[in-house]
Amino acid sequence: MMNRLAGYASLGVCPHDSRNGFLAVFMKVFCIISDERAFRSKSPDMFSAILRRVGIKGAYVPFQVYSENIGQAIHSLRFLNIDGATITVPYKEAVIPYLNILSEGARIIGAVNTIVRKGDVLKGYNTNAIGFMDALNMAGFNVDGKSVIVFGTGGAAKACVFILNWLRAGLIVVAGRNEEKTKRLAANVGGEAESLYSLMGRPVSANLVVNATSVSSHDESPELADLVGSLKFPACELLMDLNYGRIQNFWQISARRNGIPFMDGLPALAYQAKRSFELWTGIRVPSEEFLNALDSETIETGKNFINFLPETKQ
Repeated sequence: MMNRLAGYASLGVCPHDSRNGFLAVFMKVFCIISDERAFRSKSPDMFSAILRRVGIKGAYVPFQVYSENIGQAIHSLRFLNIDGATITVPYKEAVIPYLNILSEGARIIGAVNTIVRKGDVLKGYNTNAIGFMDALNMAGFNVDGKSVIVFGTGGAAKACVFILNWLRAGLIVVAGRNEEKTKRLAANVGGEAESLYSLMGRPVSANLVVNATSVSSHDESPELADLVGSLKFPACELLMDLNYGRIQNFWQISARRNGIPFMDGLPALAYQAKRSFELWTGIRVPSEEFLNALDSETIETGKNFINFLPETKQ
């Protein structure tokens, strides 16, 4: 009998259904919630591969949600029996009022990228911060005492600034468009705030440069592309862009021009996904499985995640 039950479980089948006496097929359903960018995310491919790898009968689907409907979308997770959700730009902060509970990390950071549903209770977590830390470890970068500049003030930037402070970075500079948000985020960690466009043409003396905005190509923001193209990074040891999949990535171009190692956002995506998957399922899957689950096209676009470039700094 036990062997038979184990076989049913591996197929995602429950042998008893008190309502109709027939076999009931149950399915784990997960999703990503974003705007139109939900359909460009690599998360559905990655998580679907992991579900197959561990033998869970399930699906991971993208949902495009308009900003005025975000509350209804989060509420519907209960009625649609969605087991877990990934929250990405631009809703990492906007979903918080619609959740029942926040993890301590999500509460401190002020942003959520993972939701776990238990019955009617929705709990928000932040796995971005740990994913970012793991990606830095993968690159062999020790933050302790180093100076850092983080571009951006949204949910991703909040997670980065939080973990950089926890890792005892030296000076943390936050560069953003919105003066109030920039100052508030910098003040949270005793850092410095810089107006984004005041940096034009200036040397940026940071050991680590992090792009936590959602912009990495000229088409997305010609102004930011021009700004980054004007910058020099004389002390930079690693330039990290949390985005991925951009063919003409102006952050990567800047790193190459300045002779700086560059890492895109694929490792951080894989590492945070590992944590989210464990929260949803209780199953711990090695990080390498998530990296391998990113298809060959993604890996090629991401240039195998990190480039150590031979050019000397100019």
